[in-house]
Formats: sequence, structure tokens, C-alpha cells
Amino acid sequence: MAEYKLEVTTGNMTNAGTFDHMFVTLIGTGGKSERTELDNYGADFKTGMTGIYTVKTSLSLGKLLLVKVEKDPFLVLPEDEWYCSKIVVTTPEGEVVLFPCYRWISRGELVELRGGRAVKIFEEDDPVLIENRQKELSLKRNLYQWEINDPKLPHISHFKDVSELPAEVSFSASRLMETLYTKNITRAELMFKGTLGSKEEWENFEDMKTMFWSKTTTIWEYVAQHWNEDDFYGFQFLNGFDTNVIKRCSELPQNFTVTEEMVKPFLEGGSSLRKEMEKGNIFLCDYEKMDGLPTRMYDGQSLHVTGGFCLFYMNPENKLRPIAIQLHQQPSKENPIFLPSDSETDWLLAKMFIKNAHMMQHQLVYHFMRTHHVAEVFTVATVRSLPVIHPLYKLLIPHVRYTLQINTMARKSIVGPAGILNKTSLGFEGMMELMRRSLSELTYSSLCLPENIAARGLESIPNFYYRDDGLKLWNIISSFVKSIVEYYYPSDSEVCKDTELQDWISEIFTHGFLGDKASGFPASFHTVKEVTKFITMVIFTVSAQHAAVNNGQFDYCWAPNGSLLLRKPPPTTKGESSMKTILETLPNVGETVTFSAVGWILSNKYTDMVPLGTYPDERFDEPAPKQMIKDFQAELSCLSEAITERNSQLKVPYTYLNPNQIENSITI
Repeated sequence: MAEYKLEVTTGNMTNAGTFDHMFVTLIGTGGKSERTELDNYGADFKTGMTGIYTVKTSLSLGKLLLVKVEKDPFLVLPEDEWYCSKIVVTTPEGEVVLFPCYRWISRGELVELRGGRAVKIFEEDDPVLIENRQKELSLKRNLYQWEINDPKLPHISHFKDVSELPAEVSFSASRLMETLYTKNITRAELMFKGTLGSKEEWENFEDMKTMFWSKTTTIWEYVAQHWNEDDFYGFQFLNGFDTNVIKRCSELPQNFTVTEEMVKPFLEGGSSLRKEMEKGNIFLCDYEKMDGLPTRMYDGQSLHVTGGFCLFYMNPENKLRPIAIQLHQQPSKENPIFLPSDSETDWLLAKMFIKNAHMMQHQLVYHFMRTHHVAEVFTVATVRSLPVIHPLYKLLIPHVRYTLQINTMARKSIVGPAGILNKTSLGFEGMMELMRRSLSELTYSSLCLPENIAARGLESIPNFYYRDDGLKLWNIISSFVKSIVEYYYPSDSEVCKDTELQDWISEIFTHGFLGDKASGFPASFHTVKEVTKFITMVIFTVSAQHAAVNNGQFDYCWAPNGSLLLRKPPPTTKGESSMKTILETLPNVGETVTFSAVGWILSNKYTDMVPLGTYPDERFDEPAPKQMIKDFQAELSCLSEAITERNSQLKVPYTYLNPNQIENSITI
């Protein structure tokens, strides 16, 4: 008689346990065990519990290949899903084999778990495991399908509602409860104060500072005090929640009609615009993609979104300041150049319209499209093309957690026809057109931070903390990925013959980037170096880049500082505005608090957050990758300490790329 000892661990999350009966069958090269119920005296499968069970066989099963897990109903109680973390089996010969699960198992479901070290397709030599591998991918390709939502945009998953999502990619019960609580408590406060849905106009800026009682941050309060200062306006284009537009300017666009005489008063020491360009001190934001977009109707009139230019100067004190604004692409008498020497309200209005364009582009392009949307492509390709035993599945699956659920929700409540962004200056058609226009700029190099920074000429601009922290993170992630990839792919030839890896990148190229070779995205892999770079980009995008564009939304989206909705047309002449004009241009009370509440929910921290570099699921069974993860975590910890120390010296700290503030995946 041979005995196999099983350690069966139930997850720690809310409602992970079950009262249902659980059965296992062990399958090895020498046969399989009887279907055996896992039943000890007392309660089994409680949240966080590890139960010890024994499976007896007449003879040893040889090399252990699979563990079949089945869930039967307990009496006639309602569905009672079980979250199984892992099963560790000790064989009669003393071998200890890890069988990772880390998924919900539903009543009546049969799950086959693979154990042992990670295995690539060409390393499989057992017919049972080859069949298991093929069956797993076939099931996943039926379960997770591509859908074309718009022929000019990356493809999406076919799920229309979160109720359709498989349990293994759905929010935990604790996340659902916390999200609902945050929404409800925010709504309750605003309703109690009478601001939710209010059509009243703001009477002054001071009232806007008290729109929330319980929701504020140090940076939010700083923004409310300094939003109208040029130094702080420029600072945000480097270290706010969207630093993706600004670039070094060595030549003005022909349709940006700034002259030397206009800006000379704002340059130090009698310098000229040409000289400062040559020194590398002039920077530009160009919102050409916003020009001519359809906008939504508001009170019977079309709203306005300006697609103009903002010129910046880095002065000898290393302060970035706006020195000229043109609100539309085509020069005309009704499109004047606004300058810091104009009236206070003219200059504020010009800056507000630039920020409005900036924020619309941020939310739809740099936030949703370049993080959420591409992350969904990576997610669907990963679950369709890589079986759970594949080394890169083990590496990547923690970085796609909850992404399908948050994106399915976002297409209804954020970017869909009835979503919150449809209440901004752009209507739904304008939003979609902006994303279509931006697809041509969604290149491989633009998602690779070192190349992105170099292409925009921002390698040496001072006080650019997003760049400083981001490049360090990129290098740390790259080093970690390189060690993992080289461990499993010791030669380029192994990359070439891994058909599952090739299917993965082919799906991403075809469905994510529409087979466009001009995008620079690879359609196949030929070298270890190519794989390392691409996976570095994937992990950086879904973790660090998303944190950079998401986590500061509430901090900086105080209405006058950056509003998604401006109700009056942009100024066409100078000297006719007043503070009353600005207040009438900003959203009303109800619109303002709604946008701010969404910013709070999207940048909130939840208790089940998994920080970058944390891998709570034990998926790797080999000592080498386990040590690589520890080394990765140590480097991230050192960077976190350095960023914390630097921030302690800053008036406005940059925290969004501190590793302890970055989540492993896009979950909100």
C-alpha cells in the first residue's frame, strides 16, 4: 500500500471557504488513484486553512503528473464556490510536488492541476500531459474570445457584463464590498451636503475647497492653494498625473505664430527664443489630435475642446513656466496668442482650456488606451496562448489580475455611451474619434520608457521625477525579467521553437496592434533579448505606467486646476474676461463633485492591493526563480527607500512611482 500526503490550502480572501464535498484523483505515469473525498473530522476548507489528507493506492503511481479536483454539492445549499490556493503532494518516495491552483472552483466543476517545474511545449514528452496541455488551451480559447468593438482600435474581450466573467478573473468579494462602500459613502456625503446633482453655480473658488469633508490629500490641498501659479502649472506637466505630452522644442510649428517679441519679456537676461531653443530650454505641448473633434451638446449648444499649443520655458532656477498659448491649430484674428502679461483672467482661461484638452487626452489616450486597453490585449493573449505550466504564464498572470473585470466595468460606466466621460466636453463620438486618431502614435517605442523619454528630448530636463523614478523602475524590472527569461530560455533557438510563445506574441500583434508593421511591435520572437524587452514593457505598462497616470487623479483634478468639462467657448479676444467668466466656464456644483468623486474612487487604495514585485501565489516550484523574485523585491525596496528620502525634501513630493504605491496589475 502506497500513501500520498496532500496539503490542501484554501485562500485567505473573503468567502474563500466552502461546505461542499471535495474529491481528488492522482494521476501518474504508473496509473491513477481512486477518486478520494477530502474529509477530516470537523470543518474542512475554511478560509486560510491548510488541511492534511491521505490518498492511498495499491502501488506507487510513478512520476506524479496531475491532480484532478472535483467539487460536489453539499445537500441543496446555494452555490458555494471554493478558492483553492495550492495542493502540495508528498509521494511515497519522499518527493514534494507543488500543484498551484489559485482560482475559484464552482460546484460540479472538474479541474486538472499540473505540478512541478515550469515546462515549455517542446519539453513535453508524456502523452497524458500533452493531451492535458492541448485540452486546457482549447477550453481557454473557447472561454476567452476576441471581439472587434471598433475596427480602428485594439480588439477587446467578448464579455459584455461582469456577470459573464469566469470566477478566476473576477474581483474578490472583499474588493467588491470595498468598491461599493467607497461609492456609497461618497454619494451619501454629497447627497447630505446637497451638492450631488446640483445645478447651482460656484460663487467662488473657496467653496470648491470644501466640496468633501472626509476626502482630501496633502497634494489636493496644495493644488487648491497654488493652481493659478505659472510655476506650479509647468511643474504638473513633468510631475503631475500625466507627463506624456510635453517634449523639447527646437523649432516652432509653422502654425504656432509666436514671435520673439512676444516672449522676450519672459526670458531671463534679455535672451531670445532662438537662443533658449538652442540651449534646450524651450518645451512644447501640441494638442493637434484634439483639433476638430466632435463635441457633445450642452444646454442646446455644442461644447468646445481646443486643440492648440502651449510653450514652456525652463528658467535658470529650473522652474518650468508657460510663456505662450495658442488655443487652436490654425492662426487667425480670433485665435490670439495668450501671454503671461495679459490680464489675470485671460491668462487663466487660456491655461484652463489647455488643461481641459490635456485631461481629455490623458483619460482617453494615455490612461485608458495605453494602459487599460493594451493590458486587456496582454491579458486575453496570455490566458488564450499560454497554459498554466508555461514559465511565462507563471510570470505574467499576477500582472493581469482583475484587468478584465475593471475594463468590462469601465466600458459601461466610464468610456461607454452612458459613462461618466460622456458628461465631459467630448461626447461619445468625439471620444472614440480621439482614440482612433491616437492609434497611429501607439508604437512599441512609445511604450518603452527609455525610448519614449529620448524621443521627446527629455533626458536632461531637471526636476523630472517621473523620468527619474520610471527609468530606475524600468531597469529593475528589466533585470528581473532578463534573469527569468534567460533561465528558461538559455538560447535563441529555444525562443524560436516555443510555438506557444510565438502564438502569444502573434495574438498581441494581430489583435492589439491590428497587424500594423509600422507600429514597431513584433509579430514573432527570434531572440532572448527580444522576449526580455517585450515582457519588461508589458510589466512596466500594467504596473508602473498605470500607477503614474492613475494614482494622482484625485490629487490634481481640483476643478479650476484641470476640468474635464468647460461650458463656455474659449476666448477669441483679449480683455473681455473676468472671474465671473471663469466661474461660468467651469462645471456647475453637481458636475464638479461628480468628476471629483470618480477621481477619488479611481485613485483609492484597496486592502487587497498587491504591490509591484509581490507574488503571493506560489506558482514557481524551482529554487532559482524563487530567488530571482526575492532579489527583485530587494531592489524595489531599496528604490522605495530612496524615493521616500528624496520626497521628504520636496515641497510637492512625487509618490506615484514609489514601488510600495504601485500595484502589480491594473485593478482600478
